[in-house]
Amino acid sequence: MPSENNLPFFKNENISVNIGGLDHEYQIETENCFNLVFFLSSNISLEADDIHSEISIQKNSYILHYSFSKKIAKLISTSSSAMQFLHIQFEYSYISNLLDPQESNENKSILDRMIKNQFILLNHSEPPKITVEMHMIIKEITESSKKGVLQKLLIEAKIIKLLMLIFEQFSKSKNIPTTENTAQITKSFIDKYYTQQISTHDIALQFGLNETKIRSEFKSEYKITISEYINELRMLKARKMIIDREFLIKEIASECGYEYVPNFSRAFKKKYGISPDKLRNI
Repeated sequence: MPSENNLPFFKNENISVNIGGLDHEYQIETENCFNLVFFLSSNISLEADDIHSEISIQKNSYILHYSFSKKIAKLISTSSSAMQFLHIQFEYSYISNLLDPQESNENKSILDRMIKNQFILLNHSEPPKITVEMHMIIKEITESSKKGVLQKLLIEAKIIKLLMLIFEQFSKSKNIPTTENTAQITKSFIDKYYTQQISTHDIALQFGLNETKIRSEFKSEYKITISEYINELRMLKARKMIIDREFLIKEIASECGYEYVPNFSRAFKKKYGISPDKLRNI
């Protein structure tokens, strides 16, 4: 049975959200609903009515599962540490309204695949990995302090975004193009996400690559380190935005991946020898 700490983080008539962090055992009861579980620690095994042995779950993977009939599953900690996970349960009616099968063939196809549990194993082999974007959304959900209607709006918006990312991930199940090497894959990822808080670890997690290999091959290919390349992209974007004079300096800092304006100003002055404010006033 779930512990006393398993009070829902959020719950309404369609959605229930639970955050693991204090639990060594967690029970999931399901009937005509979907369960989306993100596994955020490596010490979790899964027991379910329809399997005959415990399954060890890898860290940074997730499962999206539908049960029509009543079933019970358990997450169990395999160590002395509490489990880290995010569990989102939503009613069938919520998903069928969201993906109205009468609206388009695409909606019907996606809903059919969800009901048939075709979003459990990626490439028919293992549970899919949580992507960097998914991690960011999970963080927004778990760290949100919003209550009432604002919490409801945030939770529902983030669930929709998570589902979109899951559908995209499965539609592009061959995650790494065979024509690209590690350095090119890394560069493409950075080019897309350099304004966010990304690291070599995030890239390794996204593509299942070795961090040391990522660093060495990127440096060998482009004659610059990953952190230097990210900084270069951010500074070029910041310089253009400052010259355009359409944004406040604090807005530019945020847009270029800096949480604090002083850090942004120091980096900019180190790069160009002039502060953002002085450049704008020239």
